[in-house]
Amino acid sequence: MVTPHGESVAPEVMRARVQYEVPGLLENTLESTPLQQFDKWFREAAAAGVPEPNAMSLATVGPEGPRVRVVLAKEVAADGIRFFTNLGSAKAVELRYDARAAVVFAWISQHRQVRFAGTVSELPREECAQYFASRPREAQVGAWASHQSQVIESREWLRERVAGVAREFPPDSDIPLPDHWGGYLIRPTAVEFWQGQPSRLHDRIILRAAAPDASLDDSAAWNAARLSP
Repeated sequence: MVTPHGESVAPEVMRARVQYEVPGLLENTLESTPLQQFDKWFREAAAAGVPEPNAMSLATVGPEGPRVRVVLAKEVAADGIRFFTNLGSAKAVELRYDARAAVVFAWISQHRQVRFAGTVSELPREECAQYFASRPREAQVGAWASHQSQVIESREWLRERVAGVAREFPPDSDIPLPDHWGGYLIRPTAVEFWQGQPSRLHDRIILRAAAPDASLDDSAAWNAARLSP
């Protein structure tokens, strides 16, 4: 189909509208802390079969402007959200440029999303090493082999590099934490819970931290407000 703007991608799909006929989110049904509310929704998403419910879109800003990608959260706790990556990756470079980030967990099948925004810091090397040791051996080898975000010759080049790294570490040996691999903690200063509702009159409740180091599990550390959809 050709529109007044030219050829477009599957316009019949783009214009489809899903009706959000699900219970709403009211202030008196909100859990007492951001962590408890997130935990409730996260468990419900997992129980409903949402694939990789810990997948989150991570937005950062660098010298070339904003970028966003999907990464996996490895822990959401009272002090924030943890994720791990190559320290030479684009996201790591951007976090060194601007130590702020925003993430969104989108559980589309349940018409829900949770947004976090806050400051980011590198995790201690001891904590990164502990998590790295828990990863499957193939993932450990891949972390050593990958020059994340860098241009490479081909898939075959990557396979050969992975095979070479695997030969460096005998099957019965431990694979140490690479210097170029680590993790980050996002300490939120704002959390928004979004629940789809009929006629696009969605429920949006935002909680803003009363202090920069507010615990996600402290009900007194957050101020709640309802946002217009």
